[in-house]
Amino acid sequence: MNAISSIQTNTAGHGRKLLPILAIVAVLSAAPWFASEFVLHLAILTCLNILAVNGLALIGRSGQLSLGHAAFMAIGAYASVLAANMLGLSFIPSLLIGVAATAIVTFVLGWAILRLRGVYFVLVTFAFGELVRLVLLDFSGITGGANGITGIPAITLFGFSFDSRETFYGLALVAALLSTWGLYRLFTRPLGQAIDSVAVNPALAEATGLSVHRLQIFSFVAGCSLAAIAGILQSRYIGYISPESFNTSISIGLIIMLVIGGRLSSWGPFVGAIVLTPLPELFRGAVQTQHIFYGAVLILILRFMPGGLADLPARLRARLKR
Repeated sequence: MNAISSIQTNTAGHGRKLLPILAIVAVLSAAPWFASEFVLHLAILTCLNILAVNGLALIGRSGQLSLGHAAFMAIGAYASVLAANMLGLSFIPSLLIGVAATAIVTFVLGWAILRLRGVYFVLVTFAFGELVRLVLLDFSGITGGANGITGIPAITLFGFSFDSRETFYGLALVAALLSTWGLYRLFTRPLGQAIDSVAVNPALAEATGLSVHRLQIFSFVAGCSLAAIAGILQSRYIGYISPESFNTSISIGLIIMLVIGGRLSSWGPFVGAIVLTPLPELFRGAVQTQHIFYGAVLILILRFMPGGLADLPARLRARLKR
């Protein structure tokens, strides 16, 4: 009975800690509907970035870092759009084809490269990202080459069309929140804890009976599948895709969001995307200094808050207790 009471008390305490976070998320989520069209546009891009960075965080929690994350967004987007255009499929079947194509590619790629460590894995993912971009440019008869694919129709589900920013924001918000909730739930479960242990000490995890390679493949495939969904939604929102929509600078931007938000926190991608997605618009008149600012912020975060901005409330609570 004492053990049961202790578990119930811990669960209740954990729920009370989440209430302020959920209240802030609710306010931030509802605000764009009452703002301008431009703010709503930024909110949609933020939600798509949250989805993609959640996938990158899942890969990172397994001890790897991908510098080609945008390539998997591209694979999902192109596969989905081509399936819809060539086969006349509706959104859901084309979405499933895009995600399945990405999952197959990442499974084969992951099986081959996930035994690499550190900079070697990063370089291979970077090279793969460039390879995908060059393939999309060269096979112009199918992909449209540098001109890309235009006139991509809006999402239609059960007879309802998400053809306005207000409606699409609702869809993007649901996808972002579900992915964040899924990431949080995963890492409170044994599977997520096993993934974390692989990142901390692969040799010890292997010695305890865990398959490091399989866990990393799972993280890689699941993380890249989230990126594919983000790419598919982006293609339907913008109505246009090209190889430059998914270049290396996109991958670097996603990594910066993850690090500044907090790479070991389930809320890190959410915080990083909310903070960094609007910044290019604020610095639009200062393109020359934009990257300097990003670099300075990244260095300061790594030096003084290695846990990212998501770790800031815990640091403040600890300081107040002193």
